[in-house]
Amino acid sequence: MRERIVVATANPDKAGEIGHALVDAGMELVERPSDVPEVEESGATLEANARLKAEALSTATDLPALADDTGLEVDALGGAPGVWSARYAGEQATYADNVEKLLFEMAAAKRNARTARFRTVLVLAWPDGRELVVDGVVEGVIAEAARGTEGFGYDPVFVPAGGGGRTFAEMDRAEKARLSHRGRALRALVTRLREADPTDSEE
Repeated sequence: MRERIVVATANPDKAGEIGHALVDAGMELVERPSDVPEVEESGATLEANARLKAEALSTATDLPALADDTGLEVDALGGAPGVWSARYAGEQATYADNVEKLLFEMAAAKRNARTARFRTVLVLAWPDGRELVVDGVVEGVIAEAARGTEGFGYDPVFVPAGGGGRTFAEMDRAEKARLSHRGRALRALVTRLREADPTDSEE
């Protein structure tokens, strides 16, 4: 549990959420080296993209590296944007661009056809080729308009089940982590690592 781990994502918002969760779990985190270029997310699945990033950073640093890929799956859009969530409105899209496109695509959807889910896949890759894969999913609905100022990405329009009708952007970090896809995946990762190291008694 005490081994040093590189957080592979180049997204500072994701890195912040991942780092906060893993530091609280007693892990020693290493910042992504600034001289390592971004890894092209050319995989056809979330797991494939996470693996590409984790393996690239593990090779570059000779340390275990943790990467995630996250997708928003909207039922009325046939599961889109899915693996294209970060680039839904184009390769250089901002968070606002992606939210605007999503709301435009959803404008004709009836209220009871706005179901969706967030899915995160985490891959922890070691230099010797070992890997650990976990995921986390949260069901919810797409709001009719953006609400809230916290979080990032699609948080202003995603209303998670169990959140009292609020979007992720209307929750503080602790509330979001308790319910979110990434929070669930990170808790699963910590559990799996502790199971692999029975000498660790930390709660």
